[in-house]
Amino acid sequence: MKLAIVGGHLSPALAVIDALPKGTQILFIGRKYALEGDKAFSLEYKTIAKRNIPFAEISTGRLQRIFTKQTIPSLFKVPYGFIQSFFILHKFKPDACLGFGGYLSVPVGIVAFFLGIPLIIHEQTLEAGVANRILSIFAKKVCVSWETSRAFFPSSKIILTSNPIRKFKVSRGAGSRFARQFSIKERNLPIIYITGGSSGSHFINTLVEGCIRQLLEKFIIIHQTGDAEEYHDFDRLQKLRESLPTVLKERYVITKFVEPENVGSVIKMADLVVARAGINTVTELIFFEKPSLLIPLPSSQKNDQLKNAMFLKSLGLAEVFYQDTLDSKRFLRFVEEMFNNIDRYKIRKLVRDDKGNAAQKIVEVIEYAKKDNKETW
Repeated sequence: MKLAIVGGHLSPALAVIDALPKGTQILFIGRKYALEGDKAFSLEYKTIAKRNIPFAEISTGRLQRIFTKQTIPSLFKVPYGFIQSFFILHKFKPDACLGFGGYLSVPVGIVAFFLGIPLIIHEQTLEAGVANRILSIFAKKVCVSWETSRAFFPSSKIILTSNPIRKFKVSRGAGSRFARQFSIKERNLPIIYITGGSSGSHFINTLVEGCIRQLLEKFIIIHQTGDAEEYHDFDRLQKLRESLPTVLKERYVITKFVEPENVGSVIKMADLVVARAGINTVTELIFFEKPSLLIPLPSSQKNDQLKNAMFLKSLGLAEVFYQDTLDSKRFLRFVEEMFNNIDRYKIRKLVRDDKGNAAQKIVEVIEYAKKDNKETW
């Protein structure tokens, strides 16, 4: 089988890739660079390249919610995205096309439909992203992660699969390979994992920067900063780390990225996770039942991140704070308050895919889709 996968959300894509039959030829279509107008390679590109999977870059435009210097150039890229998609798919000739949402998937999915290539899309969110709502018109099947998404798609196309979780190789304790790799020597202090997602979060990085010394007096910090060239957060924080007293410096682990195969280890090892509230992050926090302090991205589509965060809070695992109400002093106080009541954060009901078969369900949908259109679903 030849399968074209359009990125957008990397975590579920990797889970499906791992579940595909041996011998499947994959072409991954996605973003080569982390941010529009930036020249730092994306985690998506680095991860796929590391797996020796062919990667096709696409540079289509999108409608932006906030006007920036990239808005007008982005709009002019829209036709180019369709042209790129045509040549990529025409050359690869896949048996099916699988999309995971995001603006990149729109031209690829529409072109796949007109080329007669079965299109399957997967929706991770509690509702539905704009891209997938558009593509549901052209898709053969729509895989959804949550019952709440059913209202947004044609009922005849929906298959409830859950949100695929990567099969993490989890190591435990300070003796784990991850701990040794990053020289985490102490384990008598609680560990906080701070992440802004694969691209990092300048706001969260700045928040941590303003209280890092106080945090390190009580906690070990694993801080994933991203690699955006616009802000140079990693370089600045690395210099700050080097200026710390030795005992504090050894408690501060700073990295641009956490490799996907290590994510399970670091989440499991952490006593608290500080993060944005993308749906895949939330799904992983549910899977590991990990207490979390969530700061939803204010500009997320239709306040999706806030809805995700409030969903996790309703399960008993999280506290949610608005970005415009936070500064470093308040952030430090909230972290300390959560640790003073850490036993309070227990999941109240089971919502995760315990059987771990979401990825396999999606593979089965792909197998059906590449058969005759008269196949009974």
